[in-house]
Amino acid sequence: MDENIQHKQKMQKRKQLQSEILATKTEEKGLLIVYTGSGKGKSTAAFGTMFRMVGYGRKVGVVQFIKAPEWQTGERKAAEAFSGLVEWHTMGEGFTWDTQDRQRDIDSCRKAWDKAKELLKRDDLSLVILDELNIALRYDYLPLDEVLQVLGQRPAMQHVIITGRNAKATLIEAADLVTEMTLIKHPFDAGIKAQKGIEY
Repeated sequence: MDENIQHKQKMQKRKQLQSEILATKTEEKGLLIVYTGSGKGKSTAAFGTMFRMVGYGRKVGVVQFIKAPEWQTGERKAAEAFSGLVEWHTMGEGFTWDTQDRQRDIDSCRKAWDKAKELLKRDDLSLVILDELNIALRYDYLPLDEVLQVLGQRPAMQHVIITGRNAKATLIEAADLVTEMTLIKHPFDAGIKAQKGIEY
């Protein structure tokens, strides 16, 4: 049989199967999404989704845990162009190994969580990104039970993305979508420093 004809027949069967599967997917809801793992790209994936939402004219709220306000990042600068659609709060104190002060870290995470709770009540926000929340949960700076309770009470169509390494098992279980970024190779290991436009 001709290779092109064989390919066409195979794709026709594939299309029919996909159509049958799609016909069974009818529900819509606000998704809880977790990007975790040791590989690079967790926040990058979250902010890619942010710009996708903005492309449809939908409002997004961002709360950054751990990351400090004085850190300038490309995505934060780009979001300024959409100030009517993106509400951005960078509320961390920096890496935990820089602060070296557990109570200070807890206090800053608590302030960030208080802001997050405000955003998670608003039905005008289609997406809320809680960047590096997994780090705050990993070190028990915030009570996981409280976080899960608030997430469960948010508006029905509000999507939430949580980023950071070492996502807690209970959070993973509660999530609708979980992606683990796996580290295979990183330029830092070859002596290459973080670069503008790639890492920040």
